[in-house]
Amino acid sequence: MNDMAAPPSPASSAWPATSRLRDLLAALGENLLERDEAVHLALLAALAGEHVLLIGPPGTAKSALARRLHGAFADVHYFERLLTRFSTPEELFGPLSLKALEHDRYERLTEGFLPTAGIAFLDEVFKANSAILNALLTLLNERQFDNGTERLPVPLVAVVAASNEVPTDEALHAFYDRFLVRVPVAPVGDAAFARLLALPDDRAPAAPPAPLTAGEREAVATAAGRVALGEAFTAACTSLRAWLAARGTGLSDRRWRQVVGLARVAAATEGRGTLDALDLWIAPYVASPSPADVPALAAWFEEHVLEAPPATAPWLERAVAAFEKQLGIEERMPAEGGDSAEDGAGKLALARAIGLARADAGDGDGDTATAGGGMQRIVSERLEARLRKRWGARHVQARVGQVREIEAQVAAALAQAEAARADLLAATQARLWLPAPLVQRWLGRHDAVIDLLSTFAARLQAARAGFAGLPVDEHIAGDDPAPVAYEDADASPA
Repeated sequence: MNDMAAPPSPASSAWPATSRLRDLLAALGENLLERDEAVHLALLAALAGEHVLLIGPPGTAKSALARRLHGAFADVHYFERLLTRFSTPEELFGPLSLKALEHDRYERLTEGFLPTAGIAFLDEVFKANSAILNALLTLLNERQFDNGTERLPVPLVAVVAASNEVPTDEALHAFYDRFLVRVPVAPVGDAAFARLLALPDDRAPAAPPAPLTAGEREAVATAAGRVALGEAFTAACTSLRAWLAARGTGLSDRRWRQVVGLARVAAATEGRGTLDALDLWIAPYVASPSPADVPALAAWFEEHVLEAPPATAPWLERAVAAFEKQLGIEERMPAEGGDSAEDGAGKLALARAIGLARADAGDGDGDTATAGGGMQRIVSERLEARLRKRWGARHVQARVGQVREIEAQVAAALAQAEAARADLLAATQARLWLPAPLVQRWLGRHDAVIDLLSTFAARLQAARAGFAGLPVDEHIAGDDPAPVAYEDADASPA
């Protein structure tokens, strides 16, 4: 994941420092619980000149995020409108100019409406009628507005749209495709519910940082154009394209170019000169046909790009269980040619009874009872030792060696897992746009594997100590025992 090219140098002094962008992200997300992905992607998309679609039920802070996003950019107007099937073009693009009509010109007074806005929030955007949607297509994609006979440029930075659901009408697919970033938003979960109840009534940021100027945005765009595509990034995109095709979906050529542009802006603002595979973390939010597809794409990224380890090790679980079972068998095995298990149990019960009887024969001051209890314990231990089979030193050493072989494999796997976690942590620490919950989820997969392997290591250590503690008869030569079979942990080991 190391960059091979030099970081893109700012084209001018108007360059937003990474620390300032971090402050902006913190201000955008202040008191917006569980909205880290939406916050990071909204600002990144706007900085790249792309549009964002927030998909989720009402009351999930979608409009609040759009208003805060407006505050992150200097000298831009804000426009907001809730659309319905009864909305008219005048509500978005301005009323018709009566003076122009007097001269047979069909023009709108756009001041204060969407054609003059820098940041806009369009709620329930897919409920608009075709007249509005057709005009929005040109405005969103080409940043131009047809006013009468003229096609005029608009100062639009980004549109944040919201919808309760993905449109199913084929006629809306072209408009849906105009939103590069699509982020599912859901009500606050149980873990943050108490914090939600305690939030202040006014959830606006206390002191927002200085907004980004037009010069800074231009400097970012210039630097982003110099970011190179690394081989790892290209390979990851190729793999994603094949995965999408296998599922019967895919991205248009234009959309692939937009994905690259978004990743380049992220790299440029992080001071990197080359894209790597980790830059494709945005895939679930730019390549998912619907919110239902986001988890599958996130899993694809973690497994195929991050190569996150599985949280299970069936063969190791079988091996550890087999050794533990074998240890139990050998610890309980009766002495050869000695008392049977039933006789041994009877004698052990008799020894305990004798010990109790002696304890009851005391003088009442407790001393004899204590002595009797101690005697019972000593007799019991000696009798148990007599009833247990004794093993040759060669057998014990072989069992200990067998356990050590598995321990060595576990130790190697544990070291590899810890190194992989350290590499991932190092690779993500300098990433400005990666949401913290996303990184924690990735690291959590490594932590689960490390915990699992550590548990197996402790169980193996206990098993090795148990084999080493088997009673030994130095006069028994014996042979090396057959290896413990652990292909099927339910079967009794030999």
